[in-house]
Amino acid sequence: MVTMTTAKAEAERISFDVDEERRVSGLWLVPKNGEAVCVLAHGAGAGMSHPFLEGIAHGLTENRIGTLRYQFPYMDRGSRRPDPPKLAQATVRAAVGEAKRRAGVPLFAGGKSFGGRMTSQAAAAEPLAGIAGIVFLGFPLHPPGKPGDERGDHLAGVTVPMLFLQGSRDEFADPALLKPLITRLGERATLHIVEDGNHSFRVPAKTGRKGADVLAELVRTTVEWIAAVKAT
Repeated sequence: MVTMTTAKAEAERISFDVDEERRVSGLWLVPKNGEAVCVLAHGAGAGMSHPFLEGIAHGLTENRIGTLRYQFPYMDRGSRRPDPPKLAQATVRAAVGEAKRRAGVPLFAGGKSFGGRMTSQAAAAEPLAGIAGIVFLGFPLHPPGKPGDERGDHLAGVTVPMLFLQGSRDEFADPALLKPLITRLGERATLHIVEDGNHSFRVPAKTGRKGADVLAELVRTTVEWIAAVKAT
């Protein structure tokens, strides 16, 4: 049974090396009875402490799934310009390596928008050691107003299961383009649509749903998917 409460455990602040020149910060939040750990990267415009990502982390922790949230180097520097893909992917690998060193349970990875895409690009280039699956919190298939699916080409090279959590109004992922992509990926890919949600998973007030309701849906779907992947 998936649970959500208002209580929040305090994450441990950590840091780890990306390479000889760069060190980034992270937030390690793992329950004592944890059954898995998910390594979560932030979106392009907001860091690891953004309320949305924090809500996901705490929701997963309440359901025995620990998390490692971490910063990309540009975010730690206070820059608004994302790192080049090569550096971002190296950061993903470093974060996964840090989680693997700390955790003795199955590992998953992913993140919000940019963070999820960099995770999958890293996994497509070379499998992420120890990672059993990837979770996308809004995969950015294309820029708003510029539909296309080229950003999803690399997903064919990802060998682990993938969970796509997408809003039906996501301006970064036209459903008419995303759904055929998911179909092409076959059994490795699972798509969950949050009705009326945009790229940030916000829903119009007229739906009667609140942000907490959407957050609970995202957490529940992720927890159930992770359990299913672990069982295979």
